[in-house]
Amino acid sequence: MTTATIVNREEWLKSRKALLAQEKEFTRQRDALSKMRQQLPWVEVGEDYLFDTNDGSTALSQLFGEHGQLVVYHFMYGPDWEVGCKSCSFWADSYNGVIAHLAARDVSLVAVSRTSLDNINSFSKRMGWSFPWVSSLNNQFNFDYNVSFTEEDKTSKRASYNYRLGPVGMDELPGFSVFSKDEAGRIYHSYSTYSRGLDMMNTAYNILDMVPKGRDEQNLDNTMAWLRLHDSY
Repeated sequence: MTTATIVNREEWLKSRKALLAQEKEFTRQRDALSKMRQQLPWVEVGEDYLFDTNDGSTALSQLFGEHGQLVVYHFMYGPDWEVGCKSCSFWADSYNGVIAHLAARDVSLVAVSRTSLDNINSFSKRMGWSFPWVSSLNNQFNFDYNVSFTEEDKTSKRASYNYRLGPVGMDELPGFSVFSKDEAGRIYHSYSTYSRGLDMMNTAYNILDMVPKGRDEQNLDNTMAWLRLHDSY
């Protein structure tokens, strides 16, 4: 357990109020950053990609449903993988409950993976998930949004991930991408984030950041070595 300084309630309250002032400043900065994110320019998407779904072949424009905004979680799940990525699953464990709330604010959320629909359905059933999850195995979507990589990409200096060029070392990497659709049906890409930019979408990590031991990953061989699929602890 982390060693803490033990004080009386009055001293604790003084320290807590000092931290609160910093937390409020962080919140103001986060609000300002969110506003900047929302005001980013858009780029029109030139292809209405077709995905394999449980409702048949479905275009990107149809993934919006009745909403004008679409958030895509790029879920790491390669074509020859036995199961989906445990880290992506850690994030996805929070998605079932937010779908209705997002819909109330004109947003659809869909997970996309470059594996077969059969693999997606089997793993989703195992995990008890019901959020929409579709296959990009038969299109270039993952490659175009820099989350899937060829063998050449993995070792070359030309692969792009998190807005940097260089070797990536993996077939699949995670990310979030945001799209909007106008009244004429044109689709636009407004935002993508990768790597540590995904942290704010992980409910469990945000809770762990409040407790004294934090994420407790500093002495591990890699930060998420402790993680398991939720049915495997």
